[in-house]
Amino acid sequence: MSAPTDKTPKIELRGLKKSFGAKTVLDGVDLKVGTGESVVVIGGSGTGKSVMLKCILGLLWPDGGSILIDGADVSALSGRAREARNARIGMLFQGSALFDSLTVWENVAFALQRRSGVSKPEARNIALGKLAQVGLEADVGALSPAELSGGMQKRVALARAIATDPEIVFFDEPTTGLDPIMGDIINRLIVDCVRELGATAVSITHDMASARRIADRIAMLHDGRIVWDGPAGDIESSGNAFVDQFIHGRAEGPIEMAVRR
Repeated sequence: MSAPTDKTPKIELRGLKKSFGAKTVLDGVDLKVGTGESVVVIGGSGTGKSVMLKCILGLLWPDGGSILIDGADVSALSGRAREARNARIGMLFQGSALFDSLTVWENVAFALQRRSGVSKPEARNIALGKLAQVGLEADVGALSPAELSGGMQKRVALARAIATDPEIVFFDEPTTGLDPIMGDIINRLIVDCVRELGATAVSITHDMASARRIADRIAMLHDGRIVWDGPAGDIESSGNAFVDQFIHGRAEGPIEMAVRR
């Protein structure tokens, strides 16, 4: 995955705001993601990481600010325009979110058949190729999601996320529920798949092992804003009290004070 350049960011958030009633979740988020860059947004549960992703995807309407992709503001897109924008995006959902009523290969090919109108045999061949890319044999394609282990389900979800060769891939807590070894396997597959696609990646997680493995750059979201943003290799010496407390899992610190208010 390449480093960011001075060119127009692939994704840029400017002052993004989102509230639910009296609860402010995003309070002016500013974030830039360069083309081909992998950015991981860390932060505790309930800090707004998933809300941020849903705003970028158009699943939630922001209350303020702008969302730019390739320099164009997409925050107000709806209908076919939003579908066309999202056709360029792949998504690995927390918990995998596979369709129980479909076979594994049909899950992987779901977006292909909806968006591209490819034939069923062609979609199956592409799906089996993507399964091979994440280390799964062709016979897995005929199984149902219920017949798979958690790690295999996560691999299938990754294959589905990259099935359309997207320009942008979002990863929502990609290692949640996995043991450390399987988590590391998934992290490596994410790095390899994103690099092979040449895609831009945005991941959200509270798993620092995952963040360190897959990120070019790490940003921390706290109290509705990005409180630190820098190269992954600099996070141990960030000089930021919130980051330091979070990455070392300390109970005492400014995050605790915020929680107690």
